[in-house]
Amino acid sequence: MTASKLYVGKPVSRVDGPLKVTGKAKYAAEFNVPELLYGVVVSSVITKGKIKHIDTQEALSLSGVWQVFTHENRPKLAWFDFSYKDQDAPPGAPFRPLYSNEIKYNGQPIALVVAETFELARYAASLVRVSYEAEPHETNLKTNVETAREPKTGLINLLKPLPPKGRGEAGKALDAAPVRVITEHVHGVEYHNPMELFATTVVREDDGKLTIYDKTQGAPNSQLYVTQVFGLSGDDVRVVSPFVGGGFGSGLRPQYQLFMAVMAALELKRSVRVSLTRQQMFTLGHRPATLQWIALGASEDGQLASIMHEVVAETSRFEDYTESVVNWSGTLYQCDNVKLDHKLVPLDISTPLDMRAPGAATGIPALETAIDHLAYKLGMDPLELRLKNYAEQDQSKKIPFSSKELRECYRQGADRFGWSGRNPEPGSMKEGNQLIGWGMATGVWDSQQLPAKVVATLSVDGKLTVGS
Repeated sequence: MTASKLYVGKPVSRVDGPLKVTGKAKYAAEFNVPELLYGVVVSSVITKGKIKHIDTQEALSLSGVWQVFTHENRPKLAWFDFSYKDQDAPPGAPFRPLYSNEIKYNGQPIALVVAETFELARYAASLVRVSYEAEPHETNLKTNVETAREPKTGLINLLKPLPPKGRGEAGKALDAAPVRVITEHVHGVEYHNPMELFATTVVREDDGKLTIYDKTQGAPNSQLYVTQVFGLSGDDVRVVSPFVGGGFGSGLRPQYQLFMAVMAALELKRSVRVSLTRQQMFTLGHRPATLQWIALGASEDGQLASIMHEVVAETSRFEDYTESVVNWSGTLYQCDNVKLDHKLVPLDISTPLDMRAPGAATGIPALETAIDHLAYKLGMDPLELRLKNYAEQDQSKKIPFSSKELRECYRQGADRFGWSGRNPEPGSMKEGNQLIGWGMATGVWDSQQLPAKVVATLSVDGKLTVGS
């Protein structure tokens, strides 16, 4: 019997299911070892400026507090920005925890208190006194649109290309189109905030090597970051992440608790755990706020003549994160004249980060909303309009789709939903005293192909271990 006959269409228990539902699955902050020290991060309470003075004496006077790390006493580490770039880093200068007295964003980590218990570390952290020299800050995208500029490019993040080049004469085609629709869309900041808080447990082995239990979606990325920043050999650093209690993209880049825990373990020569609080989960990557403008031009029978999709998005002052918001707008529908534009506004915030699904969840709903506006203006069924402009090939790359069953998907969805019975007039459909709306939208996502590797090891006892 083939594997598909064994499993497809049948309820199958997850391999890790029993461990998770019984509480036996161990997450990054649950690996306990003897003589473990605990670290608590102190966060900045201003958004931009400098630390004038940081007083750690009261915290250090408590019995059981081992150290308070700040920019004044942190160890000397790698000099160059490249050493701090991880596999998912955008162009720019990566954030370096405890690098200087400069405050780049609100909630920035400015100290680490290490003690013999978590409770003691948390209390001692409340005794760290900080005086600041605050500077005017800018965190509002809407009021800073005039500062928008082209994104910087770099060798990192080749899988996240900038918007495809446009085609044709979108502006002229829009002006000449008998039917035009222009829409504006505002998308606010979204934070991942998975159930499992970010935490790192660094176990220092007797031979000085490190076993790191990290909350991450990329153990190799965390290992690379640690070896580069702290000048360690890959053979001396092992990163383990057996379970991830939600990530949604927030775990793609090493977060600052990893840096803090490794630094403390190396300096104090002890095993150390650093856990972030729920409040501190709002001080790292997020889906950026965006402003979008879409202009569609069409003939009176609904044939698209022009698509223009422009977006302005926020990023930090030190890195250019570009979410692929407009990349699909020239692919989803057949149109010879397309203009796509993506600009960034640097603000005093932390660098944004991928959130499922990066860009598509922001840009495609805006495009589909504009298509619906066009259908209403034309007096045309939204499904009919999409079928009329159905794309048979990827015009952005000028190549055919390897496969595409969207037309049949439309047909089956409409049949099963009873779409033909829909009244297109807004506010016309009711169930009792409630208005009922029937709508549709199309989604699209990249199908990336990467090299695959498999390793099979047959041991002397006849055990076969396969890694894919």
